[in-house]
Amino acid sequence: MTHLAHDRYCDEIAHQIWLLRSVVTSGADLSATVPTCPDWSLEQLVRHVGRSLRWVELLVRTRSAEDIPEDQVPGGEGPKTEGDAAALDAWLAESGDMLVGTLREAGPDAEVWGWAGILDAGFWARRMTHEVTVHRADATLAAKLPYDVAPDVAVDAIDEWLQIVEFVQRTAPHDSARELRGPGRSIHLHATDTEPRLNAEWLIELTEDGLGWRRGHEKATVALRGPLTSVLLAFYRRLPLDSPEVEVLGQRELLEFWLERATFG
Repeated sequence: MTHLAHDRYCDEIAHQIWLLRSVVTSGADLSATVPTCPDWSLEQLVRHVGRSLRWVELLVRTRSAEDIPEDQVPGGEGPKTEGDAAALDAWLAESGDMLVGTLREAGPDAEVWGWAGILDAGFWARRMTHEVTVHRADATLAAKLPYDVAPDVAVDAIDEWLQIVEFVQRTAPHDSARELRGPGRSIHLHATDTEPRLNAEWLIELTEDGLGWRRGHEKATVALRGPLTSVLLAFYRRLPLDSPEVEVLGQRELLEFWLERATFG
């Protein structure tokens, strides 16, 4: 499956951080609960993103061959004062600049530890693009602001999520994703507002041997249809299936079963 170019990922991380910063400085209540991550306030969500950016930056910059505990990341905790939007914004901006600069300098082939068995900086450029893209959706929902994402990024985010679930099924047999195995069931994702060149349709087959998937328009046990951004958010459990932005055709229970179990941790 073709990924985006390394520079495209770096550009998108910078863009997504800029958009997330605009939420921080919008006057939104930083203490508000994030509906899609109810254990976090908006400020805690932003601190999580900034800490993750700095953690990956340290991994890539040092070409680490093993994981680095997050409590060893310099500046990972963020501003000491809570509720200070200006300080949080400045810290997030610095965190993003650090990571993007390090990823650009490293290039996609630099060897570095990665939890999915892909041991290069390219893995982290892709992973952090979608980490920030989806958490920005969490932030905009908490702040009651509009959300959209570039079509090529949204398509790649769905591809990556499917590849992550495949990886978990292979390597973590006790994870809830194992329950997705079984014969004769399939899920179709259909973005209704994209250019044909993007091929923004997926068929996910749940087999006894594990998950299989491919791009294309095919009949399935259940289909999730709607604009690409809405399909992305629903597939990442950021948009309820009964939202007017999406349509579920067929056995809704199977799609719900997938959403409850398609995890990586």
